[in-house]
Amino acid sequence: MQVSEDIFEDIRCCVCGNTDKKAFTVKYQKSNFAVVTCNSCNLHFIPPYYRKKIDYGNYKDEKVTEAVRKGNNWVKVQRHKLRFDFIKKYKPSGDLFDLGAGWGHFMLAGKELGYNVYGIEISEQPYLYSKNDLKLPVDHIDFFAMKEDKQYDIVTLWDVLEHIDEADKFVEKIARITKKDGILVLQVPQIDSYFAKKHKDNWKMMGLDHVNYFGKDTITILLEKYGFKVEKIKSSFELKLFIMYTILPLLKRIKGTSKAKTTQEANYEIKASERQNYFNKFTSRPMWQLKLFVFIHNIIYNLLSFFNIGEEMMVVARKVK
Repeated sequence: MQVSEDIFEDIRCCVCGNTDKKAFTVKYQKSNFAVVTCNSCNLHFIPPYYRKKIDYGNYKDEKVTEAVRKGNNWVKVQRHKLRFDFIKKYKPSGDLFDLGAGWGHFMLAGKELGYNVYGIEISEQPYLYSKNDLKLPVDHIDFFAMKEDKQYDIVTLWDVLEHIDEADKFVEKIARITKKDGILVLQVPQIDSYFAKKHKDNWKMMGLDHVNYFGKDTITILLEKYGFKVEKIKSSFELKLFIMYTILPLLKRIKGTSKAKTTQEANYEIKASERQNYFNKFTSRPMWQLKLFVFIHNIIYNLLSFFNIGEEMMVVARKVK
């Protein structure tokens, strides 16, 4: 595959530290970016050449906030309590730091379950919503600028690490704020999942905002490098994301409201506020229907996870050094 040598400018693998331009190959060539593979450790990632204009400070706008505000918080909290069912097996209580708190519903679930929660969020609108609407202890700050004056029993990152250019320095700092025997729980898109292998460069998780594409081996290498021992990796299939990023664009194509030739192309046409409003339709039903939906959702989620079916992975790693 013919590519410009410029894309290897300042290239560096965040897992093994490889900087030899000749030790990288282009895995996927998209219209506006490329995904390369580190031949040393097999990490797939987008080189910094394409990443210069990415800014997460205004990742969501006010229209998205309005849509989130109209949603059903009870349903969102139940979804996150399912995550706590997983966390409780390793840490049933303690101080929890949510790195990249988003709209705050995970922290809200943790608060209801008795965890001492704190979080940070770099994007302004999610921060304002979690701080003002949900009344949560969240700060608007970049993680690299955050003080290291406290250690936590649990650090969580939900769909965060794939966005970080210097993921190794990120994990190194996480290690410093994690107590000995504390746990790090994270979720990232899984490049060696069935869905990623099937769809290849048409995989809906692949986009310019996702720099790192970890597999089980590369995430393990990275975490163990900074004193963590991986205790569990399991597949995760997010039904909410499936509804917003697969069902919605597919319906738009079927109805003829989208000119896109593929579902992935249709996804680029859809704004975040439209996705939220579409999901709200599912959560505006009577409570008995919502409870039934959550019950069925949890069965499907656990079943898919048991059979290792999903396009993301949840990782639990214990701080041992």
